[in-house]
Amino acid sequence: MTVDWIRKALVETGKTRSGLAKALGRSPSAVTDLLNGSRRLRAEEIAVAVEYLGVEPPRLVGGGRAPPRDGRVPLVGYVGAGAVAHFYSDGQGPFDEVPAPDAASGHTVAVQIRGHSLGALFDNWLVFYDDVRDPPGDDLVGRMCVCGLADGRILIKALKRSQSAGLWNLLSNLEPPIYDVALDWAAVVREMRPR
Repeated sequence: MTVDWIRKALVETGKTRSGLAKALGRSPSAVTDLLNGSRRLRAEEIAVAVEYLGVEPPRLVGGGRAPPRDGRVPLVGYVGAGAVAHFYSDGQGPFDEVPAPDAASGHTVAVQIRGHSLGALFDNWLVFYDDVRDPPGDDLVGRMCVCGLADGRILIKALKRSQSAGLWNLLSNLEPPIYDVALDWAAVVREMRPR
């Protein structure tokens, strides 16, 4: 995950790097390393940074990176596949790097499935995506997508337009549909494989 949202929030709110360092329990040089990209933001630090800066947490998206180096892409978090939902602000990453799928771009990221609505076999599988649609369009109807819901949940579901304007129905193999939800973004699943 890029830390551009932190840099932007510091400018917009007028808050300081040293204040952020104090909130994170880190040295000012650790925040400088974070903003320069030589240090990663740990999962537990996201919520602290969001609270200090008074901004919305970033969504689970890739973006703007160079092509994968050494054939690896970031594992940016967990995605719910059943009734279990994962919220970005509660422990999303990046956590690790995983082998990239064929023809990965600089926007390709991975998430790890937690749940059984795709079937027990798929629990802990990796899901790769890169073409984030914000907002999602009709070309995603019937496609399996990683979805960012307006309430902050991240799920993997097939999309269907709701009867209500601007809302979506989310479908899975083994769980009941989730009806009439607002999506902030969605990205078609590019590849899935066991971890």
